[in-house]
Amino acid sequence: MALQQKKTLSKTSKVRPFPGSTTSSPQAQSLPSEIELRYKIAECYTILKLDKDAIAVLEGIPTRQRTPKINMMLANLYKKAGQERSAVTSYKEVIRQCPLALDAIIGLLSLSVKGAEVASMAMDVIQSIPNLDWLSVWIKAYAFIHSGDNMRAINTICSLEKKSLLRDNVDLLISLADLYFRAGDTKNSILKFEQAQMLDPYVIKGMDVYGYLLAREGHLEDVEVLGGRLFNISDQHAEPWVISGCHSFYSKRYSRALYLGAKAIQLNSSSVQALLLKGAALRNMVRVQEAIIHFREAMRLAPCRLDCYEGKRLIDCYLASNSIREAMGMANNVYKTLGANAQTLTILATVCLEDPMTQEKAKTLLDKALAQRPDYIKAVVKKGELLSREQKYEEGIALLRNALANQSDCVLHRMLGDFLVAVNDYQEAMDQYSIALSLDPNDQKSLEGMQKMEKEESPTEATADEDVDDMEGSGEEGDLEGSDSEAAQWADQEQWFGMQ
Repeated sequence: MALQQKKTLSKTSKVRPFPGSTTSSPQAQSLPSEIELRYKIAECYTILKLDKDAIAVLEGIPTRQRTPKINMMLANLYKKAGQERSAVTSYKEVIRQCPLALDAIIGLLSLSVKGAEVASMAMDVIQSIPNLDWLSVWIKAYAFIHSGDNMRAINTICSLEKKSLLRDNVDLLISLADLYFRAGDTKNSILKFEQAQMLDPYVIKGMDVYGYLLAREGHLEDVEVLGGRLFNISDQHAEPWVISGCHSFYSKRYSRALYLGAKAIQLNSSSVQALLLKGAALRNMVRVQEAIIHFREAMRLAPCRLDCYEGKRLIDCYLASNSIREAMGMANNVYKTLGANAQTLTILATVCLEDPMTQEKAKTLLDKALAQRPDYIKAVVKKGELLSREQKYEEGIALLRNALANQSDCVLHRMLGDFLVAVNDYQEAMDQYSIALSLDPNDQKSLEGMQKMEKEESPTEATADEDVDDMEGSGEEGDLEGSDSEAAQWADQEQWFGMQ
């Protein structure tokens, strides 16, 4: 009996070997190892958004048996979960095994590991392989990016781009375009994005920022074409959804923009642009507290991106909810983190303008910002607002004329029109409003300024127009009904995607 049990056990052990044991059977050799199975299970968990389960499965693999791709997945999951120390350890292990793993190098730099330390880990390989001297400069450039030093990063990447080995490199061009965007240089940013697209028509990375810039500049037809083209490439990336959302947002269809932003976040919860889109839509729908949640998450993911704070973003939400103390704390934090550049100075000045006690401080900050960058439009606009409050119209006109000497901007032309009206120069004011509307036909304030001047010039005609408007009121009601039905339609979509 005992002999028979021993034979049965022997047969069973041949059919089902212990994990990790070797066998000469061809069928067994074709099966994946236990480690590979664990990796594939973790992949499935990440697709299902079950990151904790994915981490648990990968942590079950002994440290010495973890391959570079396992460590890389672990590092990314740790980073996403906010476990920065564990993420750094895993990224370093990837680089120890694969010194040229560029994604792991970027991962370390994004976690505030010093560029010199990261470069030292790859130095032996850089020195032993010919034509690899560019890598140390590349690491230096991305160290500047992740420390928020945009201008030095731009200069370093531009020097890399001049090298023959990296000329017309799409990844570098996308990074350069993003840096110009962060530095507030919209023109060069769009130019570099277009260059990258020409080299690789199927590129998706960074196109959400490109679509946002085009929409912000009023090129909505181009945004629609770009979104459609990217949907044809893949609808499983966040970028095409963000682009379509930007088109809806700048068409003032905020409910639809909210839905599209939520869909993008479902596909990629780390998409900063998707979070900003959804937050902006919520902000314009007067759902300020919900908007703050999304802007704070975007800020956590990209603390060096000023667009997470400025404009109608986080600080604006605090100001809209009369939380001036929180807004001031956030502005000071940005200023201390990223240093005294034109953008941070303007952000801090924007908050100071909200408090009558800090008007002089705001003026000093704006003067410093304009001394650094006389062409920085946001600083010019805020300085113009301050001069308007103080009724220093001649000084405001001089400021705006100087700013418009080398660039044309709708807001600046409109503000100049307002200042000219204040000094009774109506003819040139009308010209400035016309230029503003030619740059942005949907600029309501320029249209109102022009209509106000026309009424003052011909009061009789203005009265007749008002009578006609009263008679045609029913048409306007129809338009409003249409917008309400559309809002209800997209509100249903929001419920479907769990946004209520």
